[in-house]
Amino acid sequence: MIPQIVVIVTTIKFLFIPLYHSTDFEVHRNWLAITHNLTLDRWYYENTSEWTLDYPPFFAWLEFVLSFIAKYFDPQMLYLTNLNYKSEMTVWFQRLSVIALDFFYIYGVKSCSNLIGNGKLLVFILLLTSPGLLMVDHIHFQYNGFLYGILLYSISHIIRSNNITAAFWFAVLLNMKHIFLYVAPVYIIYLLRAYCFTISSEDGVHTPWYSFSITNLFKLGITVVSVFGLSFGPFIQHIPQVLARLFPFKRGLCHAYWAPNFWAIYTFVDKVLQNILQKFGVMVAKTEASMTGGLVQEYQHAVLPSVTPTVTFLLTFVTMVPALVKLWHLGADSRYRVLSFVRCLAVCATCSFLFGWHVHEKAILLILIPLSFLSVLGDVDGRQFLILTTVGNYSLFPLLFPKNLLCIKIFILLTHVAISFVNIPTLYEPQGKIKGGRRRRVFRLPMLRHSESLYIYGLIVLCVYENGLHVVWGLDKTLPFLPLMLTSRDPQRRSSALTKNGNFWSSYRSRKEKNTSDSCLV
Repeated sequence: MIPQIVVIVTTIKFLFIPLYHSTDFEVHRNWLAITHNLTLDRWYYENTSEWTLDYPPFFAWLEFVLSFIAKYFDPQMLYLTNLNYKSEMTVWFQRLSVIALDFFYIYGVKSCSNLIGNGKLLVFILLLTSPGLLMVDHIHFQYNGFLYGILLYSISHIIRSNNITAAFWFAVLLNMKHIFLYVAPVYIIYLLRAYCFTISSEDGVHTPWYSFSITNLFKLGITVVSVFGLSFGPFIQHIPQVLARLFPFKRGLCHAYWAPNFWAIYTFVDKVLQNILQKFGVMVAKTEASMTGGLVQEYQHAVLPSVTPTVTFLLTFVTMVPALVKLWHLGADSRYRVLSFVRCLAVCATCSFLFGWHVHEKAILLILIPLSFLSVLGDVDGRQFLILTTVGNYSLFPLLFPKNLLCIKIFILLTHVAISFVNIPTLYEPQGKIKGGRRRRVFRLPMLRHSESLYIYGLIVLCVYENGLHVVWGLDKTLPFLPLMLTSRDPQRRSSALTKNGNFWSSYRSRKEKNTSDSCLV
């Protein structure tokens, strides 16, 4: 069954090859040219194109390797001065490179799904058919599948208690794309507690400090430092320049497509207050710069206090602390420990998504991928997944703005949603109860409350408005950003629920009493 699923999904990816692609296509073409033509000491200085190299060294080396294959497709794509070059063979190479590297994702998915008893095939399907990955990687164009494959492979080793191997692969991942720094605290806390302390807490509260192992800490440190040394070693004389490229804080608080987080609402409220005050004759400073620049754009709020990167980092960390503290107090039950680890990944990814600096809308995948794995391991996890996979993936629709992609976006999302809502509830609700309760809950979706179901149905109204009524009513000229703003606010309500201690962590006790989901994890 698994090979057939892989063939079907891969075939769909081939069908996407001639479709629209974003500026990220030119970004990666330029990186191929940079790494192929220049010496190491120039990689992070080259600025012929505005799309300069801003990923960690391991990803730069990946581009270097790919460039030697690219020259057999079309050598002109490797010319530094061929800006916005996209010949037919260039398109084929770029698209095929994503499809080929996706087999790392397939392997990572299989490594994790193999560790699940009941629901193994469902998890494999949910992860492999992720609408976000299909839209972002194979239409919009990026290499997220390859990176999340490494993350899932690392998680699989955490579950198997191969902690050094898990740390190694996560360190490799950090040196591929630094967005995963947001979940690095989860790895740090877990590995210190589960590996450097050789005895688990008996009551889940008190730490057995006497069991701390210097030897294990040394092994862990050597593993991580070696990976970073191999990555940054060749650039040792250019570290400040590399870091300046990796962390360009002048890009602004919000990203170009308004990731649906706290700062999108914060900035919107600032704009509303600015207009209200002006109507009442109160003088406020006008801000000309775009609040959502994808490139170098700084924005000063007119009424509310302007937000600095330091504020966002502190707020992100503070909201992570409850989950990290809970993760530190690991109990003796190994299944509970690894489930806590994956749940903490989802919580910390949510905190970074809601409060981080210049958050990309694609960062929602960092929440959805772990939740996909958890969806078959607990009723609370499954319910959160059903809501977030629907709303979170819908929030990515603005990335694919050409009108001819609307049907494709909707088809991909509805297919995934149908698979999720049909199969996940069967793991937690007896089949007879599901069938018998259908009359009583005509408008209520499986496992969801009435209010949550209405929230999901609201996406249909929003989609109709965005793609029809907004233009028919002529608001596309007076309020062009209204559809984007409405979409950006969609996932906020449900994403924030993950950071609430009660909703997230209370599920284990109830499931254990019901003797349901934890037995699924091998």
